[in-house]
Amino acid sequence: METKSPFEQFEELKIDRISKEFLAEAAKWTAFLAILGFIGIGFFVLVALIMMFAGSTLSMSPMVGSMGIGLVYLIIAGFYFTPINYLYKFSSNMKNALRNNNQSALTNAFEYLKSHYKFIGILTLILISFYVMLFIWLMLTTVGSHF
Repeated sequence: METKSPFEQFEELKIDRISKEFLAEAAKWTAFLAILGFIGIGFFVLVALIMMFAGSTLSMSPMVGSMGIGLVYLIIAGFYFTPINYLYKFSSNMKNALRNNNQSALTNAFEYLKSHYKFIGILTLILISFYVMLFIWLMLTTVGSHF
């Protein structure tokens, strides 16, 4: 008797009606969250541009901080765009897969979902590392200031 490898068993994985309903609802919510994310990114870019251009004209000394803060906001908006875009592509591909019973769209949807979580995970690790380094730096400067 021939046994199948774990990878071959996944080839036979079926998505039943209840799973399709769950995936359809997840696709709706991810589309909603992605649209809110795009709106939030738009506000970030708008605030960044206002800070960069109008902020320097309102200040007594032009270009003091407002240009730098505006650039930071643009960078943050850039970092948010990638995972939000992956989330939106997951949603649209999942809706297409369920509507047309399209295996290729289903595979693409899960690939975008994987990319979304991979990006968020890496970004989280980078931020945690930054916080740890900041904490160590603060501890060293605090201890160093007492001597």
